[in-house]
Amino acid sequence: MATVLDSLVVPRSSALPSSAALSPIAAASSVSSLSGRSGLRHYRGLKVGSALRTRSIESLSYGPAAGGARHRRGGLVVCEAQDTAVGVPAVTDATWQSLVLESDTPVLVEFWAPWCGPCRMIHPIIDELAKQYAGKLKCYKVNTDEGAAIATQYGIRSIPTVIIFKGGEKKDAVIGAVPKSTLTSSIEKFL
Repeated sequence: MATVLDSLVVPRSSALPSSAALSPIAAASSVSSLSGRSGLRHYRGLKVGSALRTRSIESLSYGPAAGGARHRRGGLVVCEAQDTAVGVPAVTDATWQSLVLESDTPVLVEFWAPWCGPCRMIHPIIDELAKQYAGKLKCYKVNTDEGAAIATQYGIRSIPTVIIFKGGEKKDAVIGAVPKSTLTSSIEKFL
């Protein structure tokens, strides 16, 4: 789960050096150099997003500053933590047969979507189960927005849904964000 970071104090744009001639990357580096000098903590996992580099810089500027120059806001930082939160590999239509149906060991598949709140609640539990049963059980996830054919084939009508497969057949299904003990008891039946 995500945690709340300490409050950060960012200098006002008037405290930044004139960046009218600076590129967005240079403006962002001037903010980080200022934050380093003022004793602010440096957090890893943040980087300049390439999608923001192509965006118009005028939308990121404040009003006119002294002397008619416009100061650019240096906040071109994107958090990519959501990509690292889930360690369970994804299954697509192309890999479904080989990874799930032809597996020698039992397989747990989580059907989810990025917009689903309960799905985000169950992700850490699935990650723990994948580590706990490593070598005995394979865990995968299917994004129902991208793998709608698989979800339709198995009658997925609500998410999150966790299905356990053994020998290429659907053995058990658990619907909703349930506690770890419920999933563990379903897994234990098929190991």
